[in-house]
Amino acid sequence: MLFSESMKKTSEFRNVYENGKSYANKYIVLYVWENGRSDNKLGISCSKKIGNSIVRHRFARLVRESYRLQENVFNSGLDIVIVARACARDASFFDIQESLLSLAGKARIKKNGGIL
Repeated sequence: MLFSESMKKTSEFRNVYENGKSYANKYIVLYVWENGRSDNKLGISCSKKIGNSIVRHRFARLVRESYRLQENVFNSGLDIVIVARACARDASFFDIQESLLSLAGKARIKKNGGIL
C-alpha cells in the first residue's frame, strides 16, 4: 500500500503551480507535476473566500480522505495540489471524490482499471 506525504512548504506549492499542468471542474482545481520520485506528495489549498476555518478544514479532510481511499488508483511520482473553488463549501464527500477522480482521468494520472 502506498502512503503519500503532505506538501507543507510554500516553495513546493509554487513549484507545482509554475511547472505543473492544471485541470478544473465545479468543485476543485487540480495541479499536477511529475516529481521524479517513487511516491506522491499531496497539497491542499483553501482560501478564506471558501469560508471560515471550520469550512476550510472540512474541505481539507474530505479531500484527504477521498485521496486516501483511492490512492492506489493514482500513478506514482507526482506532486498533486488541490485547490478549493467557491462552491466546494457545500459539496458532499461523494461530490469531492467524484471531482477528484474525474480530474485525475482528465490529467491521465490514473492507472488503468481505476474505478470512478
